Amino acid sequence: MKIILTQEVDGLGAAGDVVEVKDGYGRNFLLPQGFAIRWSRGAQSQADAIKSARSARAVRDEAHASEIKTKLEQGPVDVKVKAGQGGRLFGAVTVGDVAAALGEVTGESIDKRTIVLGTAIKSLGSHQVSVKLHDDVSAAVALNVIPA
Repeated sequence: MKIILTQEVDGLGAAGDVVEVKDGYGRNFLLPQGFAIRWSRGAQSQADAIKSARSARAVRDEAHASEIKTKLEQGPVDVKVKAGQGGRLFGAVTVGDVAAALGEVTGESIDKRTIVLGTAIKSLGSHQVSVKLHDDVSAAVALNVIPA
């Protein structure tokens, strides 16, 4: 089955890629979850639009990604959140919160889909996150979750 990915799927491709998958995988998982659409000549123009939007969001090149990595790994990044008594958070720190804090440090917009939290951050203190800036460049970022 030939499909167009609408978002990144690990081990398969990125948004806008046209890939060939087994019929059952496409029909039973990718299409119902909204990860892909069926390929057709008309849908190919939609795939081109997805690719151009992805390239506009993506970091320009590997050298630029390395510059951002050095900025992120210089020191801990402070994330301010609402907290109650004893350091318990009201909810959890989201990838959007982390992306906003990283954007302030770097001066660049960081796509929240590139941030991997690992486990949910539900307490004040130091935490580690990973940010995939480019296909070959990942940054390990230290976060300090502090009360606002």
